[in-house]
Amino acid sequence: MDPLSPAPKPCPLPAGRTGLSAWGVVGILALAVVLAGPVQGADEDLPVGGGSDRSAREKVVARGLDWLVKKQSRRGSWAANEGRYPTAMTALAGTAMLMEGSTTTQGRYAEPIRQAVDYLVSRSRTNGLIGDPKGDDRYTYGHGFSMLFLSQVLGEEEDERRREELVRVLAKAVEFSGRAQTPDGGWGYVSAKDGNNFDEGSTTITQVQGLRGCRNAGIPVPREIIDKAIGYIHKCTMPDGGVQYSSKGGGGRPAISAAAIACLFNAGEYDDTHVPRMLDYAERHLGNIANNGFGHWHYAHFYYAQVMYREGGKKWTTYRDQIDKRLVAEATEDREGLHWPQGYIGPVYTTATNLTILQLDKGTLPIYQR
Repeated sequence: MDPLSPAPKPCPLPAGRTGLSAWGVVGILALAVVLAGPVQGADEDLPVGGGSDRSAREKVVARGLDWLVKKQSRRGSWAANEGRYPTAMTALAGTAMLMEGSTTTQGRYAEPIRQAVDYLVSRSRTNGLIGDPKGDDRYTYGHGFSMLFLSQVLGEEEDERRREELVRVLAKAVEFSGRAQTPDGGWGYVSAKDGNNFDEGSTTITQVQGLRGCRNAGIPVPREIIDKAIGYIHKCTMPDGGVQYSSKGGGGRPAISAAAIACLFNAGEYDDTHVPRMLDYAERHLGNIANNGFGHWHYAHFYYAQVMYREGGKKWTTYRDQIDKRLVAEATEDREGLHWPQGYIGPVYTTATNLTILQLDKGTLPIYQR
């Protein structure tokens, strides 16, 4: 049982992504926004499933994003099962909509994205945390995902007053992350102070991702924070290439391992001595799309897809065709539209991460570009 989950039914977010070494990056994301009604223009009679061709993928993406729109609250937020993780879910959902090409001022999802930005900005606290410790258990997930999402928004924001506001929020958020880091260089579900210096791989990855996004957007980020995080990930890498749950142990985790590789690649660390065995480990566990013999399948492939995308060439196209076929076939239709109900965190989460995988080829966000 995870020591820091105050909820009686813990459903921890799976591993996060890490912007390691020189600066890992990545991001994850899809915004849920429920306006008065669904975004207009979706094809209502498109078939679901049955292939990995580009047309089927695009149809599923469009209908999946529209489903997310219907799930946004009036406050501009999104939530997992039982109303949990509102900050994290809003940031993830918002990022997925940014990947479609919309911004806060242009595109089909401009209004839902604006509402998500407003919500997350309103969650910024005086100490720099984006989130609410009382409403966001495991609040570092939401904090990291929010830094990533808002930093991507900042790069396209045209309104000067809003840009200044985002810069203030993100600068404070970076300071909070620095204070929340443990002496070992990682992060836990809560800050080092609140969690007695407990840390683990997935939240560490999420923080570094967010910090990378901030740095790309021009927000100062102390280099020593990242250097410590890189050392932490290296410390967690086992002889067989698996990245374990924590520097204290816990065994190799496919999801965390894939996230670590993605971040090393994003940082240009292709020659890192850890990478070859990390890639071998990831391929053994994630190379077979049909393998469900580990936890957090969708989350693991959220990161492994990024690794394969950066590999490019035949490796990417072969993997993409396989993952597309599975995700398109698993998409589920109900009265509110198309989504993915698999996973115990909830359909908002699974839908957001799957839509991110299906949109990697667009290369819209700097955080995902080769």
